[in-house]
Amino acid sequence: MDIIRSEERFHRDVGWVESYSSFSFADYYEESNRSFGPLCVFNEDRIAGGRGFGAHPHREMEIVTVALGGRLKHEDSSGHTAVTTFGGVQRMSAGTGIVHSEMNPDETEESHLLQIWFHPETRKLPASYETTTFDIHKLRNNLLPVVSRNSGPGVAHIHQDATLYLSDLEEGAALVHRQEPGRLMYLFVIQGELTLPQEGYTLAAGDTARIRSRTELVLGGGSGGARLLLIDMTAAAAGGERAV
Repeated sequence: MDIIRSEERFHRDVGWVESYSSFSFADYYEESNRSFGPLCVFNEDRIAGGRGFGAHPHREMEIVTVALGGRLKHEDSSGHTAVTTFGGVQRMSAGTGIVHSEMNPDETEESHLLQIWFHPETRKLPASYETTTFDIHKLRNNLLPVVSRNSGPGVAHIHQDATLYLSDLEEGAALVHRQEPGRLMYLFVIQGELTLPQEGYTLAAGDTARIRSRTELVLGGGSGGARLLLIDMTAAAAGGERAV
């Protein structure tokens, strides 16, 4: 288990967007920090009102956007348009190529989000997009799947052997996540305080854990509880565009 504290992430602030990158991305490049299994981008972004990422292309990448606060508007070259807020997830399979934009449609409120990229398990797929919603009340002391290869109602489909869970863990509550041997876990604390009682760690907002060779993980709600994201995924990386 590798613990990466919030302040160890690469930080950039260009005025209209403040971003924390957990892997090599854009003007940050570190050869030893390009990916963890198929996961190759994990950015926490805050976008100022009325600003955003203008039209730009992608290919051969599975791109998941989890809205944490404010609103985010998506438009792409396939004609999709959607506005997402907390309780919603966007999944875009760039496939053979797509152009999209992500903008904050509000003039005064910032947009807070996670941008998460995976190499796809299959190349040359047609580009596709979907937006899904989940019941935020089901996050309470529960690991709720919101993105998965085994998708269903309220669960976005991803072309990779990975499942993303969200949870709101109350103070003093505990959850146990179990997985098959040989898989990876990636843990991110969105807000609050999370404990890993088996290891004796306490994690704060922005902290991450990269976990290998484990079949069980116990999660505890620390002081005030915690909101968290957990990714259960294959250890096999796959081909795709370099994360730039």
